[in-house]
Amino acid sequence: MTRQQRADYIARELARLYPTTPIPLDHTDAFTLLVAVVLSAQCTDKKVNEVTPALFAVAGTPAKMAALPVEKVLGLIRQLGLAPQKSKALVGLAKLLMAKHGGEVPRTFEELEELPGVGHKTASVVMAQAFGVPAFPVDTHIHRLAKRWKLSPGKSVEQVERDLKKVFPEGEWNKLHLRIIFYGREHCTARGCDGRTCGICAALRAG
Repeated sequence: MTRQQRADYIARELARLYPTTPIPLDHTDAFTLLVAVVLSAQCTDKKVNEVTPALFAVAGTPAKMAALPVEKVLGLIRQLGLAPQKSKALVGLAKLLMAKHGGEVPRTFEELEELPGVGHKTASVVMAQAFGVPAFPVDTHIHRLAKRWKLSPGKSVEQVERDLKKVFPEGEWNKLHLRIIFYGREHCTARGCDGRTCGICAALRAG
């Protein structure tokens, strides 16, 4: 198979396995999604979803988050990894949203990436999942599977993102990045598949 043929097969198989693509992080709007994505760094989505209800109850808007002391936010998210840095980032980004964006989450990559605690991957998730803008956020699952499936050499996150955008149609990016994550969690895990065990890996090897 050529790289494009592999990509086409993968896209078809993932669409069959995951016809719907629910967003794993619980949220109600662009701001609560942004907060959840910032919190998800080096944490499982499940753990983040356990913590955010209490946080959103007192800081579910930029204005409320900006008004909280960092220590209060830290107390609410303490069980998550990197909690001290994340609590500072959340209060800082909320203050910047109030000062510069009228309390609204901006709708450009550039403005999102200016916010504390927000890198390109976080901005991509928000653009894709909150605003429907085509993006291809690359997490550890996607990075691993892109390399395993020979869609990218996988030398950097930036390269993986560029390579995947070349072989998948732009209109499918937002669904595909979630489908690859779901598949990486459920079927082609870091230790559960050696590049030949799961259904897609086996089919690619046979092809």
